[in-house]
Amino acid sequence: MGGTPHLTAERVGATLVLTLNRPEAKNALSLPMLVGLYDGWLAADADDAIRSVVLTGAGGAFCSGMDLKALAGRGQARDVYRERLDADPDLHWKAMLRHHRPRKPVIAAVEGPCVAGGTEILQGTDIRIAGESAVFGLFEVRRGLFPIGGSTVRLARQIPRTHALEMLLTGRPYPAREAERIGLIGRVVPDGTALEAALATAELVNANGPLAVEAVKACVHDAAEMGEAEGLALELRRGWPIFDTDDAKEGARAFAEKRPAVYRRS
Repeated sequence: MGGTPHLTAERVGATLVLTLNRPEAKNALSLPMLVGLYDGWLAADADDAIRSVVLTGAGGAFCSGMDLKALAGRGQARDVYRERLDADPDLHWKAMLRHHRPRKPVIAAVEGPCVAGGTEILQGTDIRIAGESAVFGLFEVRRGLFPIGGSTVRLARQIPRTHALEMLLTGRPYPAREAERIGLIGRVVPDGTALEAALATAELVNANGPLAVEAVKACVHDAAEMGEAEGLALELRRGWPIFDTDDAKEGARAFAEKRPAVYRRS
């Protein structure tokens, strides 16, 4: 598939693997990387053959945050990417999943540093798997800065408030096991196997009914902004139509016939 100098996109079965590919800078976010990320999210949304997305980093790192020098720099190699940003000033926030929610499940495969902007992108993913040596953190306050990638809103909704505030206000690093304990990531695996584990998880997701998977993801995210009664009402509105799909009927037939279901997104 497509990509940019700092972002590779590859199909692995029904999964789109997006790799932050700037290992010499620990995959710090650059303009070509952000453009490639946003294009990757859009490609996954538009292609019904893609059922999940895995986000990872090259060279033993996930993402070390924003490269302000690279974003500010100009040059022939970056002109096309700067034109994209000029045409859509919100593009970098969409790329970082602050202002865009992909339709398909996004699984993060983290090795090494996942800090600052890396931890902020992480909060836009759905399932998170990390190697033993992965490190997380929001370091902005240590530099007198503010984490405007969504963390002051999202983090306390995803992990207990006291842990969110400690991470935000101390700016200290969190090793993978601690990040797992507080709920920032779901699972720790041996170093070097996060991508393998993420792809295996993606296969489990891909085997399910795609209409059901996407409806469940959307409902979980949308209901998180609601009170319980409103959220339960939303669940019924989103859930009942799924029972009337051909995929739901195929799922029941496959169960009765003791065979894998063949879903056709209908």
